[in-house]
Amino acid sequence: MNNTKPTVTVIGAGLAGCEAAWQLARRGVAVTLFEMKPHKRTPAHQSDDFAELVCSNSLRANNVENAVGLLKEELRRCGSLIMACADAHAVPAGGALAVDRTAFSQAVTLAVRNHPLITVVEEEVTAIPEEGQVLLASGPLTSDPLAEDIFRHFPGQNSLHFFDAVAPLVSFESIDMDKAWFGSRYGKGSADYINCPMTAEEYEAFWQALCAAEEARLHGFEDQKVFEGCMPVEVMARRGRDTLCYGPLKPVGLVNPHTGREAHAVVQLRKDNAQGSVYNMVGFQTHLTWPEQRRVFRMIPGLENAEFLRYGVMHRNTYLDSPRLLNRYYQVISEPRLTFAGQMTGVEGYVESTASGLLAGAELARRVLGQPPLDFPRESAIGALGYYISDPTVRDFQPMNVNFGIIPPLGRRVRGGKRAKNAELARRALEALPAEALGNEGETEHEQN
Repeated sequence: MNNTKPTVTVIGAGLAGCEAAWQLARRGVAVTLFEMKPHKRTPAHQSDDFAELVCSNSLRANNVENAVGLLKEELRRCGSLIMACADAHAVPAGGALAVDRTAFSQAVTLAVRNHPLITVVEEEVTAIPEEGQVLLASGPLTSDPLAEDIFRHFPGQNSLHFFDAVAPLVSFESIDMDKAWFGSRYGKGSADYINCPMTAEEYEAFWQALCAAEEARLHGFEDQKVFEGCMPVEVMARRGRDTLCYGPLKPVGLVNPHTGREAHAVVQLRKDNAQGSVYNMVGFQTHLTWPEQRRVFRMIPGLENAEFLRYGVMHRNTYLDSPRLLNRYYQVISEPRLTFAGQMTGVEGYVESTASGLLAGAELARRVLGQPPLDFPRESAIGALGYYISDPTVRDFQPMNVNFGIIPPLGRRVRGGKRAKNAELARRALEALPAEALGNEGETEHEQN
């Protein structure tokens, strides 16, 4: 009797890679997980842990009437490792799910390393293995040698890319709370955000300085393509004097308790760790030089003496022309032994990357074990993402966050407005999840204990 377990190679221990490895292992498939850290990092990486949150520590809205909230609930019901660790290390963030990024990554790392069916190899992969089932989740920051080899597998296809930027982190003790205050927009939830108000005069001076500030050089980048969902704050500012006031600095729903009025503009900071010692500047992704970040961002009332624990940086995100290359299971059409997951497939965001890893890993496990496909229908958020990235009718393919627009409509009217309609879409989605993906299906003895 042959007791040898099937083995899959997973490349990359980010959110998608860890989720995929976990879903494979919990179904009895042995995994060799390659991760180039700690021996090699990209400029955006700060930690040696897995599932590092490079940009924000927020996983966005947490209610199912919001598409990303629905996606998170689907992941929870399907046994997602990433969601379990996120929920266990959540920090207050109003109606959003934000996490202590260090504790979260440490929890994912510990779970993955301790799983008896996952073998971690700390080594950079520079070429796709020539044999066996391979799941590539090397992420938008894929190293150049591997990226070049990936695109060699797709002759005639050009790599697509966009620039992505991350926001600075500041220490709480350096924020002047005589000028700033705790509070959430419209008083929703607990007072989880620090708000730094600006008068019209202060905003004008800040806006002019931001527009004129020096940007860091983008070594090796040949264009200035910017992804709209993570736009550098200085790029947004240059689009118009009041653009920021309708974006990340909008003051609506934030009454300054020091004055009893709404300010002209408000900069918000969100807790980045459980202790509340580190705060993230919401919407302040940037690629200004570090001296310019210190100079300009200290013009914000309350941040005059800000201690920057991490400066904003900019990096290149690479993604595939997935509608021409992948099916809805994230499997390569022309070379079925290869599967992709994560942002390289064109799903955008932490939760979306996790969802692609869960679907790709679970489906690959069933394929390896000779089981029928796992059908996440288009009515589910997880399934809708798979259908989006594999839709051959999409011509100008761009990275996409999950949204109700990619989920089929109900086909009937729902009283109560948009929120009621979205709640009904969410109810239908959760009911449509395949039974094989729910509960303890495929759980290993290690998980049960």
